[in-house]
Amino acid sequence: MNKTPSKSAILQWITDNPALTAKREIAKAFGIKGAARIDLKRILKELEAEGHLQKRKKTFRERDSLPPVSVLQIIGPDKDGDLEARAMEWEGDGPEPQILVIPKSGDKALGAGDRILARVSKLKGAGNLYEARLIRHIGANPERIIGVFRQGHEGGRILPVDKGASKEWLVPAGASNGAKDGELVEAELTGSKARMGLPRAQVVTRLGDPSAPKAVSLIAIHQHGIPDHFPDEVIAEADKKEPAGLNGRTDLRDVPLVTIDPADARDHDDACYAQADTDPANAGGHILWVAIADVAHYVTPGSELDREARNRGNSSYFPDRVVPMLPDRLSGDLCSLHEGVSRACIAVRIVIDSEGNKLRHEFLRGLMKSPASLNYTEVQQAMDGNPNEKTAPLVSSVLRPLYAAYAALKKARAIRQPLELDLPERKIILDDDGNVTSVAFAERFDAHRLIEEFMVLANVCAAETLIEKKQPLLFRVHEEPAQEKLNALRETAEAAGLTLPKGQVLQTRHLNQLLKQAADTDESELINISTLRSMTQAYYAPENFGHFGLALRNYGHFTSPIRRYADLIVHRALITAHGWGKDGLTQADADGLKETGEHISQTERRSMVAERDTTDRYLAAFLSEHVGEEMGGRISGVVKFGVFVKLDATGADGLIPVRSLGREYFNFDADSSTLMGSESGVMIGLGMRVTVKLASATPQTGGVELELLTLDGNELPRGGGSQRGRGKPAKRKMVSAKRKADKVKRKVKRTR
Repeated sequence: MNKTPSKSAILQWITDNPALTAKREIAKAFGIKGAARIDLKRILKELEAEGHLQKRKKTFRERDSLPPVSVLQIIGPDKDGDLEARAMEWEGDGPEPQILVIPKSGDKALGAGDRILARVSKLKGAGNLYEARLIRHIGANPERIIGVFRQGHEGGRILPVDKGASKEWLVPAGASNGAKDGELVEAELTGSKARMGLPRAQVVTRLGDPSAPKAVSLIAIHQHGIPDHFPDEVIAEADKKEPAGLNGRTDLRDVPLVTIDPADARDHDDACYAQADTDPANAGGHILWVAIADVAHYVTPGSELDREARNRGNSSYFPDRVVPMLPDRLSGDLCSLHEGVSRACIAVRIVIDSEGNKLRHEFLRGLMKSPASLNYTEVQQAMDGNPNEKTAPLVSSVLRPLYAAYAALKKARAIRQPLELDLPERKIILDDDGNVTSVAFAERFDAHRLIEEFMVLANVCAAETLIEKKQPLLFRVHEEPAQEKLNALRETAEAAGLTLPKGQVLQTRHLNQLLKQAADTDESELINISTLRSMTQAYYAPENFGHFGLALRNYGHFTSPIRRYADLIVHRALITAHGWGKDGLTQADADGLKETGEHISQTERRSMVAERDTTDRYLAAFLSEHVGEEMGGRISGVVKFGVFVKLDATGADGLIPVRSLGREYFNFDADSSTLMGSESGVMIGLGMRVTVKLASATPQTGGVELELLTLDGNELPRGGGSQRGRGKPAKRKMVSAKRKADKVKRKVKRTR
């Protein structure tokens, strides 16, 4: 339909479709495209000026009507016993609507004064009467809780699974939802918190045996509110998708683009290929191809798939499962660059010189067919002279040219000097039943670094192209460290006998010099951890503030659209910039980039915390079999209530409670992050080597408690005070203890 609809037709549409009232939804309903959208915008403004519509954020609704989701306040039952409510955001000119709340089975009881978020709908033929159905109760505690249900005489209790938490919740009779004793449950608070006694909760979902290995990640998923179930309409939309054909695409099926991923990877969203540049003007140069799955072809703006992908923001990875951003029909099939099948892609052809400097690049929307899906280990083995049947035919034609291009890129990297942290990644190994069999530190091969360097270069190309074409995008922003954190890092370095220059603009090469000084010393891990802690959190934004850690001015994520919504936005921007189709970046996408960037930055942090919590619980489960054993480690944190230790063998973090350090009082100095014994004078600080005994490990919370045995090879003086914490610290009594304390103090003086 090309004709602009009448005002009455638009008003009728908004009345009939109260949940689809954004301008783009109205345009889609009436088939309005291109320049005709300007007329639609004009008509909507006229309707708003005439008082027929009211704009609420980016949606339009009838002036005297409620939005489909509203905040209500309960008034109380009327004379017929029906529960009435009033709208908190009523801005109409007419009388306030009458709202009846229709409770569902299992809804918590509501009383006068309660505020709720509800889905409301106008009853046809009933004047200004609405019905409302509860979404959630506002004010008590809308966040759900995860815990272990314990059966009581009447009802029961829920015990927390959060590390360090001691609060319990009372489950009244009839609110257990059939939960059995010892079962892991999801619950929510009911009513306001009582001034005395335990807060009350009702069980919403039964999650099963909390000790089952596969419940570990499930706890984190529910605890952090990560969506792990695709709505039916999203699955239905994904199932209807068909493989993309060659129409409108460049045929890249003869380019041997290979994927290189972890051995257990289920999806493959990036592929690469390199060859020597035959142009005499670029002697020793290389042509590098990076191809990325064309997710934008399948996940179009405003679709059910798009809304769900944006809601999730990213995929979340756990040792035993993945919570994907997209349904498996896409993530594991149509958008995965599987070996031997044609797949839609967006590729970038990059020309670099012999020193790894980028000379030029161009993007193509193509169709590729990967000759091989490889893993990091077999690629590295092949380059080390031990190819298998799969890699042997590819060594000379594919792998060696890739490594030659990588060698050139390493030269450019050495000049650019991105931050070079050395923090080994721990990998939890599970058996088929989900039990932890071992904890190892993942090996790092040149094959890993090769792919990382190619992806960084492709991301730079995407950002530069969109900047040149004046196309809005989401940048990956990593700002410089705050000055107070740099000062703390500098003082930590000085206490370790190292230097971090000051009085100049900080660059990553300055931090790399510090890391190089610490390499192969006892202080290496401490300096690496302290440097990491001084960094700011990276985020997504439409404004370009550069990427400090990578030492890059222009950077945007382009290479993982299967698992990151930010990359999908960049793909759409490239499609629009090149005029490749109608599935590019819409005006609504562009207008909402700031909000989208903030949202997906939050979902990214949510996933990181959930993944870390899961790792802690798995490590605690593994360590629970080793209670009573002695272990080595290094102090990674000092707080008033105790000392955190990172264990050597597993990388797990455990707590030594201050109460277990002895009978003397320990003074905490926040400025230097130290504890000092009031009688012995012993000082405990960051980076010190310790021997500990594993006192306890609780898989349900991830808590690990340790007992200190030796500090820098010496047994800890216990002190003789019987009233620990009272009065002023006593004078030191032992000359040898004072001498030892002075030595320790000189060596390990630290700041926060």
